[in-house]
Amino acid sequence: MHLRNNHALLLVIGLFSLVFCVSAQTPTQPAAAPPPGSPSQGAAAGQAANPTPNSAGTSQQQPPAGQQPAEAPAPAQPGAGPQQQAAPQGAPQQGQPGAEAGQQPEGNDNSVFVFKKEVEEVVLHATVLDDKQHMITNLEKGAFTVLEDGKPQAITSFRHEDIPVAMAVVIDNSGSMREKRQKVNQAALNLVRSSNPQDQVFIVNFNDEYYLDQDFTADINRLKEALEKIEARGGTALYDAVVASADHLKRNTKLERKVLFVVTDGEDNASRESLEQAVRRLQQENGPTVYAIGILGEEKARRARRALDTMAERTGGISFFPRTLDEVDAISRTVAHDIRNQYTIGYKPTNPRSTGGYRTVHVDARAHGYNKLVVRTKSGYYAGQQRASNGTQ
Repeated sequence: MHLRNNHALLLVIGLFSLVFCVSAQTPTQPAAAPPPGSPSQGAAAGQAANPTPNSAGTSQQQPPAGQQPAEAPAPAQPGAGPQQQAAPQGAPQQGQPGAEAGQQPEGNDNSVFVFKKEVEEVVLHATVLDDKQHMITNLEKGAFTVLEDGKPQAITSFRHEDIPVAMAVVIDNSGSMREKRQKVNQAALNLVRSSNPQDQVFIVNFNDEYYLDQDFTADINRLKEALEKIEARGGTALYDAVVASADHLKRNTKLERKVLFVVTDGEDNASRESLEQAVRRLQQENGPTVYAIGILGEEKARRARRALDTMAERTGGISFFPRTLDEVDAISRTVAHDIRNQYTIGYKPTNPRSTGGYRTVHVDARAHGYNKLVVRTKSGYYAGQQRASNGTQ
């Protein structure tokens, strides 16, 4: 069916459209600019600092009613793309959960707000033993006292629960380990099986070089395959492997607790890093806890033992020196039990981070019914080093 008088209808529609276009193009008289400091200018500034996203995902500023639009933004610097540059790894984005409560906005000359925590927690992972070396797991927050550089610190957070751990399994793959790897590999797998099922683990094999043979995973089969990449040749670059593994833990996981499980049968003879440099990297703020197994012979055992003892003690871990390979599996289960029964204690240091430097840490525990309690945790840390390693400082 066709409409009657369609020519007349089209003529009327055309005239109406012409009148509408002419009316729309007629300029309006701009409103007078308000005097400086008036409330309307403050509203405009607030509106400009909070752009409204449009449907295309870009930011579009909407001026308040009765005012002219804000000036066009300054040209982008050379090399800048149409989108904002990505924030450094680990840096919280505005409006996302990373911008936690307690952070204060800080304005710069371009009225862009950056959120920073005023004070961040130092987190300690602590194991408590009685005078018979039995693990004590029933203490409350009030039982603990934290000292930093000898000064008492207020505990701001406290937990005693089995939470997931990011773990590096770092195993000597030098020539002297050839006959030992089968039992060591089985112990490492039993450590993972006895740990929290949500742990994230990676495997590093090392001789005179170190190799990331499996990145973070909870898949036992992948871990087993990586552990079986046995070359058993070359020297022992223990310190290099430890430093690289600690850096990988800091840069590539969001899990709070970090562990290095190290197995070796001799002293370092191939690293570019020294023991002192390795310990310093391990003691960066919120760094990993080291559990070490030294399968050592008589030759040069003293120096190798000292290295493993130092790395473990400074980070709150334990070093073990089994007499036979048959003890290694039981040790791995002891390590898993230790990890799963630690207290997590947080405090905000009274000494500002801006002063930097090394801070000693000591934790005491006292509770009714116990004669003497010993708390094992890291002996200190370098202030601010955690953020520097993540590129967010």
